Amino acid sequence: MDRKTSPAPELDDVRRQVADCVARARAAQRVYESFSQEQVDEVVLAAGWAIMEPARNRALAELAVADTGLGNVEDKVIKNHRKTLGLLRDLRGRKSVGVISEDKAKGLIEIARPVGVVGAVTPSTNPGATPANKIINALKGRNAVILAPSPKGYGTSTLLLRYMAEELDRVGAPRDLVQQLPAPVNKAATQELMRQVDLVVVTGSQNNVRAAYESGTPAIGVGAGNVAVIVDETAELEQAAHRIRRSKTFDNATSCSSENSVVIVEAVYERMLEALRAQGGVLLDAAQKQRLQDTMWPAGKLSPAVTAKSAPVIAALAGLRGEAFEQARFLMVEESGTGEQHPFSGEKLSPVLTVYRARDFEHAQDIVRAIYAYEGAGHSIGLHSQRPERALSMGLGMPACRIIVNQAHCFATGGSFDNGLPFSLSMGCGTWGRNSISDNLNYRHFLNITRVATPCAPDEPSMDDMFGEYRRRHGLN
Repeated sequence: MDRKTSPAPELDDVRRQVADCVARARAAQRVYESFSQEQVDEVVLAAGWAIMEPARNRALAELAVADTGLGNVEDKVIKNHRKTLGLLRDLRGRKSVGVISEDKAKGLIEIARPVGVVGAVTPSTNPGATPANKIINALKGRNAVILAPSPKGYGTSTLLLRYMAEELDRVGAPRDLVQQLPAPVNKAATQELMRQVDLVVVTGSQNNVRAAYESGTPAIGVGAGNVAVIVDETAELEQAAHRIRRSKTFDNATSCSSENSVVIVEAVYERMLEALRAQGGVLLDAAQKQRLQDTMWPAGKLSPAVTAKSAPVIAALAGLRGEAFEQARFLMVEESGTGEQHPFSGEKLSPVLTVYRARDFEHAQDIVRAIYAYEGAGHSIGLHSQRPERALSMGLGMPACRIIVNQAHCFATGGSFDNGLPFSLSMGCGTWGRNSISDNLNYRHFLNITRVATPCAPDEPSMDDMFGEYRRRHGLN
């Protein structure tokens, strides 16, 4: 092969580096595959303790904010603790080794098997909690995992892996079960990792999600967030406003599950705006809205300068002065349109809330459909209402995998101690969001299931059993 057709030397270096990580992961995974359920569960607890031990948790949160400039320390401490504790609760007592279920009547036995080596792509918005969540789920299935963190989150994941290694040593598990790509992590290395591992799991940019699906390796990617919530005429407005504020401002809205738009039914529109103001929201006038738009999308693309910053910082960047902006917990803009010409209808990753006015509940659903036709389809929708049938109606007809009822959305969507969703930082958006899963990423996605089928009592219907009523209904001979 001549120099014109040979691969670039730097690409060869990337392939060798990734291949070395994968080889060490495979060797460690072969050892780990022999662990019993009891040993695996001890490893899972060890990985959880690596991020939940209070001093480590705070160190990771402080480093994440220092390196990325995103969010705030206290909320990241809560997130690291709450998301990991909830995940450990979900995994406690769950079988993931050997026989995990048996149906004697049907002669079926299900056996859990590892998927092998997992490549986990993680974002800068949650550089501690998201990698830990994926690592713990992967380890529950007796897999090895290699992280491809965002460049900004590399220092945090490096510290996390140091803590993980200490705990793996403590419980006698191979250190190479948990690794990350060597610095600098770039597009070429991440894509090479995707090609060489057995399963790719991606949280973060949609470019990475698409690359994962195109890598030729089985992949699980999650869709874009752009959460909209509906407040109907029966809602308890003060509670709804409190929940929206808690969710919208938590960690400066780094979560893909934070509300981006609130659609308020006309009958309670003004009262709900007052309730949001009472929670620290500041409503911008038309001129202020334009200044904010120019600051947030200076060239038609969301500026990193506003991502996960506090409302006063964003207001100052937009030249919005005054005591109200200095004390604001979140900013509000009124909107009526959707799409590229109306950027406030999209995801903002900041404590900026778009407000829509709807004639009634049906119109509110139409507005959400229009928002999701632009961005966020499949993720989730919030509802604040005292009419439970409306939640069911939305579940039957709206393009979303989760309907979150009367809850602070970013705490509820990824699992909560007071709802039944699995704890996760990665939410599948189904085919609406171009994803292969529609549920919260969980440990079962990190398992192969072998099924042993033995003979059982025959269950073969006759032609009349199957088609008799159909033939009579349609007058068939």
